[in-house]
Amino acid sequence: MNVVLSIAGSNSSGRTRIQANSKSLEAFNIFGTSSITVLTAQNTHGVKETYEVAAPFVKAQIEAVLSNFNVSAIKIGMLYSNEIIDMVRDVIAALNIPIVIDPLFISKDGSKLLNDNAIANLKTLFPYATVVMPNRFEAYELFGYEPKDPSTLHKMLKLPYRVLIKNEAIELNDRFSFSFAIAANLALGKTLTESIEISKNFISLGIQHAPNLGHSINPIAHEKYQLALN
Repeated sequence: MNVVLSIAGSNSSGRTRIQANSKSLEAFNIFGTSSITVLTAQNTHGVKETYEVAAPFVKAQIEAVLSNFNVSAIKIGMLYSNEIIDMVRDVIAALNIPIVIDPLFISKDGSKLLNDNAIANLKTLFPYATVVMPNRFEAYELFGYEPKDPSTLHKMLKLPYRVLIKNEAIELNDRFSFSFAIAANLALGKTLTESIEISKNFISLGIQHAPNLGHSINPIAHEKYQLALN
């Protein structure tokens, strides 16, 4: 069984982040491991409180996993501080496996979750990534991307790494499960194009069959993809 390591924050509601990781990976018969960077008190309405995990402990989690498992791919989410970003860069620079970066630093309503210095530092990870997956707000902050201005897209085509900008439907429902699914398929040896197409089908099925839970945005139905295959 292939193994994926997720370096990201938690979500107490189970709808996204590390908790969504295990559900997404199971749909593709992948074993999920994790290093948690930030704890959130959260429900389907939003984040109530956050608690940053110290960078040395984030590193200890990563080292514990890498020393014990043959990790086939890494998915990186919210890194939350410069110290964590610096440490993660040192780790991934020494690896030769697929790396998916879903650089959570601007929420779906446009609010910044990192300071400008940390955002600039985050970009130093991108050359090590198989694909970088910002939302539209993050794409503007990172690359100056404007959907209505084709010239900004042409500039992005010259970047030395691949970028996949998530649309609003995926962003609203579960950006994390989409990036986890891509990491899972890369771990299985699929090409990036194949991984994206499979993951689009996975997330579409999950959104269509989302259970009515909570009182705001429903979690997606991760299990529907596996059921559809059977």
